[in-house]
Amino acid sequence: MYRKILIPTDGSELAGKAVEHGVALAKATGASITFLTVTRPYRAGTLETAAIEDTPAEYEAGIAAEADKMLQIAAGVAKAAGVVCDTVQIEDDRPYQAIIDTAGSKGCDLIVMASHGRQGISALLLGSETVKVLTHCKIPVLVHR
Repeated sequence: MYRKILIPTDGSELAGKAVEHGVALAKATGASITFLTVTRPYRAGTLETAAIEDTPAEYEAGIAAEADKMLQIAAGVAKAAGVVCDTVQIEDDRPYQAIIDTAGSKGCDLIVMASHGRQGISALLLGSETVKVLTHCKIPVLVHR
């Protein structure tokens, strides 16, 4: 059925549930997994607290460490279930496009992702990355609520 599953994660509780579901699906189908986290590049004019308070080098180091931590947690879930996985961290202003591009470059035949990561007004202003993936992706997407 599925041979290679892409699971994007932002470290949120919802994404964690999608990770667990995706790992269970991979185990049941014998698929391998690529876990992905997408970070935003440093921008001097941003409203992100870390970018305002840190130098570009501090921001990059902090974001890389946070991304690595998220990916290691997800990889731990897969390894505990006996599922083969790899991890990818990409810096991109358009997370949805990074998700789609990674699925293509890794030969994934399914994307498993949470229904949304942001809530409230930020979701309305920034839009849902999940909706953008669903709109633009050509491979199946399983959305976990």
